[in-house]
Amino acid sequence: MAIKHTSEVKFTIHLDENKIPEALEWSAEDGGIEQQETKAFLLSVWDSKTKETLKMDLWTKDMPLDEMKYFFHQTLLSMTETFHRATNDDKMTETMRDFCNYFAEKLELTDTK
Repeated sequence: MAIKHTSEVKFTIHLDENKIPEALEWSAEDGGIEQQETKAFLLSVWDSKTKETLKMDLWTKDMPLDEMKYFFHQTLLSMTETFHRATNDDKMTETMRDFCNYFAEKLELTDTK
C-alpha cells in the first residue's frame, strides 16, 4: 500500500529555567488547529517491538486541580469508547464505564460535561 498523504501533529512546550512547562501549544494542520493553547496533554504510543506503551504526560504549572480531575475523567471516558470501538468487548466496556462513574462520584464531579 502506497502512502498518499502524510499529516503532522506538533506540540510546542515552553519551559521555565527549571524545565517545567509554563505553556503548551499544539497544531494539527489537517484539523485546522494552529498553535492552540492547552494546559495539559497525555500522549501514548505503542512500541510493537518491545510490546509496551511509551508515554509523555505534561501539564503546565498553572493547570488548576479541578480541571485536572475533569481532564482525567473525560480521558478515561474517551479511552473507554476507543476500547469499545477497537475490541467490541461489551462486557469490559461496561466495567470501564462503571469505573468512570465511580471515579466521577468519588471526585464529586457532578458536572462531567
